[in-house]
Amino acid sequence: MRTYTDQAIVLRTTKLGEADMILTLLTLEHGQVRAVAKGLRRTSSKFGARLSPFNRVKLQLHSGRNLDTVTQAESLSLDAPQIASDYERYLSGQVMLETAEKLSEGEGSRSQYRLLAGAIAALANRAHRPGMVLSSYLLRTLAIAGWAPALSECALCGAGGPFKVFSAPAGGVVCEDCQLSGGVRISAAVTNLFTSLLSGQWPQGYQADALTQGTAEEVVTAYTEWVLERKLKSLSVRDRKA
Repeated sequence: MRTYTDQAIVLRTTKLGEADMILTLLTLEHGQVRAVAKGLRRTSSKFGARLSPFNRVKLQLHSGRNLDTVTQAESLSLDAPQIASDYERYLSGQVMLETAEKLSEGEGSRSQYRLLAGAIAALANRAHRPGMVLSSYLLRTLAIAGWAPALSECALCGAGGPFKVFSAPAGGVVCEDCQLSGGVRISAAVTNLFTSLLSGQWPQGYQADALTQGTAEEVVTAYTEWVLERKLKSLSVRDRKA
């Protein structure tokens, strides 16, 4: 049985038996890993709260046929308590974790790991509005995965703007000649906000008014669900609470 060490962000925990937990992890070097943490649900567990979702840890694991096993866990960043203390941040964070889990089902990447670690830290530190952090994360994680939306030219014909419609099936903004049913009407301010969030230009992003920010969040989350070909459970809960 091979032993290895890696950094990991805990994406999800699932009960196993009376005391164990299955962890879904996004690691720096090994992509998505599923591992058992034995006795984690006992109050005497040596791992304690270190292996809660949102936390970043350094792990030693034994590789197994179906599931690996956690043998050591060292805290790198314990962001779970700060995020859980604010419900809006918690729900936005859950959407991020669910998206990361779906996108890392194949081969993971260091870029995806580092992007998620930075987004979680931004939520925990209250650096920006939760919705803005979520939108920026979704746009950037989709771009890393090869699904960056077209913003500067029509996604279908390549024509220049200005653009008034964003179409998820088309893959971004579309001109008047290429509009598809189901497209969302957007303003130039929304397109500019997308560009700012993709590049992490927060000062420019905060020049957008509340209506522009809200529209951008709705379009980004709808585009994410189209790319993933599934409804995000965490997003439906977040929308009901909005």
